[in-house]
Amino acid sequence: MRQSPKNVSPFSNQARNTYVIEHITESLLKLLQDKPVGDISISELCDLAGVGRASFYRNFESKEDILRGYISKIFKEWTDEAGGKENRPLNELLGLLFAHFEKHKDFYSLLNERNLVYLLKDVIIGLYGPNPGHSKVEAYARAYVAYTLYGWIEVWFQRGMQETAEEIAGMFQAQGL
Repeated sequence: MRQSPKNVSPFSNQARNTYVIEHITESLLKLLQDKPVGDISISELCDLAGVGRASFYRNFESKEDILRGYISKIFKEWTDEAGGKENRPLNELLGLLFAHFEKHKDFYSLLNERNLVYLLKDVIIGLYGPNPGHSKVEAYARAYVAYTLYGWIEVWFQRGMQETAEEIAGMFQAQGL
């Protein structure tokens, strides 16, 4: 590919890396609208992004890693909005979480359509699941809540996100979780 000022940043390596990651991510999301992730070649992805294959492999191990990175990026928005979450009531946190999913409905619908919702599991477990410092009772309780929440999210996506974020959060909390 021929380099031009439009596709090569004259800035630092970090700025160039950010450029590459953004363009590869945008390109993958565009390609996913037309076909499953397994049918997208790295060459096709890099051509659309306007970057070389080496740039892909320098930043990612797989196409799923691109999506994991994007999920982490947009979840950072949620964690910033939910700042100080330790002191917030669960129903408020859940409302913010489901509102996040509504805000990014097109992306999450695409993940669902392409059977990639499983990529959210690690994020949900990281937020609500157990960690080595928890007592055994807390660890199992947190695992129960985190995996249940992930299941609810998956079903909500499969149902086309018909219910509002508030409805889902309310129903979840009504279960006594």
